Amino acid sequence: MIYWIDGKYIKDAVKEVNHFMRDWRTDQVKSIDLRTIDIMSASLNLLEVNEPYLLLSGYRSPQTNAMLRSRSRGVAKKSLHMSGQAADLRLASRSVGQMAQAAQACKAGGVGRYYGSNFVHMDCGVVRTWRG
Repeated sequence: MIYWIDGKYIKDAVKEVNHFMRDWRTDQVKSIDLRTIDIMSASLNLLEVNEPYLLLSGYRSPQTNAMLRSRSRGVAKKSLHMSGQAADLRLASRSVGQMAQAAQACKAGGVGRYYGSNFVHMDCGVVRTWRG
């Protein structure tokens, strides 16, 4: 999807991304931080793939985050997902390591490697890395 042209974000495309990345459990939509979208896009371009990401988690309502926290120690209490600043992503054609390496090359946010669940967390927070 093209969401940015000549230094300007395309309002309707960004609105579509926000809807796609909504909390599907509650159907709540939140504006996704454009920096997160940029990191996702830049990482995908570095990977030179034609397939789209499989989005596992984008925006999470506080209720959804609390429910997930009750089921897993790997869910942060103040998760950036709740502010629309994070995404958990998977690609069929690339490994967790390859995806994380591309995201880290952007030097623009947090990158979490979740080998057991086969996904990479990308966010626009402080630059940092971890294994979940």
